[in-house]
Amino acid sequence: MSEAAARVLSVLHVTRYAYSAEVEAAQHAAVLVPRDTPWQRVLEWELDITPEPDGWRGAAERVRRDAWGNARLVFGHARVHNRLTVSSRFSVALQSRPAPDPARGPAWEQAALQPMAGFEEVREFGLPSPLALPDAAIRAFAGRAFEPGATVAQVGLTLQHLIHDSLHYRPASTQVSTRAAQALAQGAGVCQDFAHLFIACARSRGLAARYVSGYLLTQPPPGQPRLVGADASHAWVELWCPEQGWMALDPTNDIPANLDHVTLAWGRDYNDVAPLRGVLRGGGTASLVVEVTVEPEA
Repeated sequence: MSEAAARVLSVLHVTRYAYSAEVEAAQHAAVLVPRDTPWQRVLEWELDITPEPDGWRGAAERVRRDAWGNARLVFGHARVHNRLTVSSRFSVALQSRPAPDPARGPAWEQAALQPMAGFEEVREFGLPSPLALPDAAIRAFAGRAFEPGATVAQVGLTLQHLIHDSLHYRPASTQVSTRAAQALAQGAGVCQDFAHLFIACARSRGLAARYVSGYLLTQPPPGQPRLVGADASHAWVELWCPEQGWMALDPTNDIPANLDHVTLAWGRDYNDVAPLRGVLRGGGTASLVVEVTVEPEA
């Protein structure tokens, strides 16, 4: 990323758990560190955890990279507690991505025959994964976007539009474990489901696509202030095109991902990049509150 940044965004992601009974011990895994990409440079990042984890000397020493280059960290508590707060705060400099060019690149049929030759990082994103598993209904649905002879980029843009028009965005209509086929059957979901359906459709025709977790800068209504904590985490996809590389597409909003999209991590589906997971002894039932604020820096 050598050019001057087109935009700098700051993100605050706060996760709060309140437990109905005391937690005697806990172990957590977090994917909350933003990553550097050709279009994004991390300027600063800090993580605060309350209560402080066992043996905690800062987040930096706990960070490890997974097979896809995402930063993960593990922390635990052996002390009794009934609340947990995890706050990730960072800023990134963004550059504009090249717009997908539907006239450039091979036909999807040609790309499907050898879409990943020489690209080990791409290969496994063409394989099925649990939440983006193609079935007969998904293959039939995908057929509406895969016109014979269309380029990979054209298929991607058509599929993005098709999913946007076919699924209703309905908060709380699905769970993090909802599969693409379930979302398609009920005709509704959240951004995670839009992404999983896109990925399953692409893989059903032999193309590689990956799940991207991150954040979206939303605009408040005219005349209204930006509300702290009113944003949400977001998800979109990247489709592999041999001539254009990874094309970032947001089927939830029917737009290519660009300067409003902050990349956190990527994987085969949501299971690979869940922001926070834990195994507890005790705790009873847990109530969860997530607050996300995305703001442009002056």
